[in-house]
Amino acid sequence: MDNTSGVGVLDKAASVLGALESGPATLAQLVTSTGLARPTAHRLAVALEHHRLVARDMQGRFVLGPRLNELATAAGEDRLLAAANPVLTALRDHTGESAQLYRRQGDHRICVAAAERPIGLRDSIPVGATLTMHAGSAAQVLLAWEEPDRLHRGLREARFTATILSGVRRRGWAQSVSEREVGVASVSAPVRGPSGRVVAAVSISGPVERLSRQPGRLHSGSVVAAANRLTEVLRRSGE
Repeated sequence: MDNTSGVGVLDKAASVLGALESGPATLAQLVTSTGLARPTAHRLAVALEHHRLVARDMQGRFVLGPRLNELATAAGEDRLLAAANPVLTALRDHTGESAQLYRRQGDHRICVAAAERPIGLRDSIPVGATLTMHAGSAAQVLLAWEEPDRLHRGLREARFTATILSGVRRRGWAQSVSEREVGVASVSAPVRGPSGRVVAAVSISGPVERLSRQPGRLHSGSVVAAANRLTEVLRRSGE
């Protein structure tokens, strides 16, 4: 297979990135792996470092940079959103409640996909809506598996406690009743990326009168199953 694109500088930059796929490399090792002249390999590695596609480790060796992870995450998000609508629609139809997919953005969470209950009393969250990270089962899920420092900061103004989040981690799902809004109950479960990190939360929400004060007893299995389907999509995309 011809690995050249006809754009020489791009082919050379790709060869540098390919050489770093197996691990850190000194400049001399890059020269050996790529067959590039030493000045060319150095110039390209430094240029890629400027764009965060390449970085340096503690020994000064070249390594793949953080921008590649960010791009991979963005690609995963596209696949997540493409898969979300049919999964949320099936969850809505099975539970009879509105279903949503949330992602964390700083101190808030964003509804990035939704399937609304078509008739009757419902909790309507439009796509693009920004909600607090201080209340609601989706907020619990998005915070529960964070690093300790970030978790403790998130609890400062939260309406839930560290004990509640411990229960979320143990069960693998969260529930809330009148926490974000009086009269609204919800159940949420985590969606994990290929690394195992929680990247989103699948939720259903509706009136307490219909979901009861223990909504997880009714719907946790369905919500967890939906979240697991999306996790599997991301796992396959990361292989």
